[in-house]
Amino acid sequence: MSWLGPQADVSESQLHRGLRSLLYDGMCSQVMGTLTGGAFLVAFALLLGASNTVIGLIAAVGPLAQILQIPAIYLVEKARLRKVLVVSSSFLSRLFWLVIAGLPWFAPESVRVPMFMAALFLYFGLGAVSGCAFNSWMRDLIPEGIMGRYFARRLAISIALGAGLSLMAGIGVDYYEKIGEKAIGAYSILFVFGAAAGLLGVYSLSRIPEPRMAPAQPQGLWQLLTEPFRDYNFRRLVLFLGSWNFAVNMAGPFFVVYMLRRLDMSMTWIMVLAVGGQFVNVAFLRIWGTLADRFTNKSVLSVSGPLFILVIAIWPFTTLPDRWVLTIPLLVAIHVLSGISTAGVTLATGNIALKLAPRGKATAFLATNALVSGLAATVAPILGGIFADFFADRQLNLTLNWFSQSGIEETFRLHALDLKGLDFVFGISFLLGLYAWHRLLGVREEGEVEEAVVITEFYAEVRKAVRNISNVAGLRHLTYFPYMRLRQLVVQISTRSSR
Repeated sequence: MSWLGPQADVSESQLHRGLRSLLYDGMCSQVMGTLTGGAFLVAFALLLGASNTVIGLIAAVGPLAQILQIPAIYLVEKARLRKVLVVSSSFLSRLFWLVIAGLPWFAPESVRVPMFMAALFLYFGLGAVSGCAFNSWMRDLIPEGIMGRYFARRLAISIALGAGLSLMAGIGVDYYEKIGEKAIGAYSILFVFGAAAGLLGVYSLSRIPEPRMAPAQPQGLWQLLTEPFRDYNFRRLVLFLGSWNFAVNMAGPFFVVYMLRRLDMSMTWIMVLAVGGQFVNVAFLRIWGTLADRFTNKSVLSVSGPLFILVIAIWPFTTLPDRWVLTIPLLVAIHVLSGISTAGVTLATGNIALKLAPRGKATAFLATNALVSGLAATVAPILGGIFADFFADRQLNLTLNWFSQSGIEETFRLHALDLKGLDFVFGISFLLGLYAWHRLLGVREEGEVEEAVVITEFYAEVRKAVRNISNVAGLRHLTYFPYMRLRQLVVQISTRSSR
């Protein structure tokens, strides 16, 4: 077991080898996440008989499991063997995808959904223990100067791999159903392959060196949990990330449900849109990573966050009141803008917590942050599911009518607004997102600059990237994306809502 233990010093060559293994783990984890999550997990749950409320509960299981961060903090501080904890708990957690894959074939129909939920909780629960130790481990291993670029590269490679795989898997699911087989069998096959990829990732994790934890004064569990809240700036960060996760997770789990049920789209088309968004995500990860290292993670969030909030607000307009001529263009715009914004949000929200957590105390600080964000993300989708069921038979519409001069004959009707069901959930999530963005303003990070500076540099980086691809003038116009106007719109809405 000595090869899993910590070491006093990590040489430059060991660090490079470790970062390479961490990259391989990221790729394997992405394959596992692609084949076992997102649209595939939601569709599998629907075939098992899950309702909107259950879909919300499924989305809440992972964050709810973060409560196990509490004993994990104590375990990490006492054992001080982070690598051992990560490898062992990751191995056990990923085995549960094999259990989930077998449910349609070995479990009675009446207990499939409860067993599915239980297996998911155990998977995420063991993953929470792994995540607590992993975050502290990475905080001590990766130098701050390369953290943004490294994680951007790791995310970009992993997402690019997952994008192509998800498209092939989506086509495979539709083909499996077309040849007369039950679609649920296709999802079981995907989960088996996902579990295999996850277990391969555990091997890569075992090859990463672990620096020995810095000596710490003995503290009780209560002191470890409350110390992050006594740090004024970190407390503000926790408040922002908690409110942000609440806003995002209220709407996020229902995007696929909306496309499957409201828009009646096939899994192939859903995957095509998702893959397109992921490729945009990959293209912008390097740009956001460069800006995060040059400026700060907060600066990146102040630009990418409002754009993501705006994406949520666009969803209800894909139906007026049903599919219309702009449904597909709006869905394309949603996935493109989502790819741009989530690249910055995902990278910066993870790195800002790593950066602001004090060295030597990272375990408690990062675990407390994960716990608060997890609780917020637990409650949000449950409420989202309840709201979705409550608003299922309710509707709010605004129609503009044009009548002839006599005022008797109606000649033209325009649906300006039509909200029903999940549209209300997206609207509530949008308003909560504005509040979360407001909470970000109180966080302080060394080196932060005004949003206008980041936007200017963002334009410059995009233009540079496009010039490297082609000199065609039409492509260059893509770099003049009217982002500032979109951001100003969000600011105006935020100002009005706060009055």
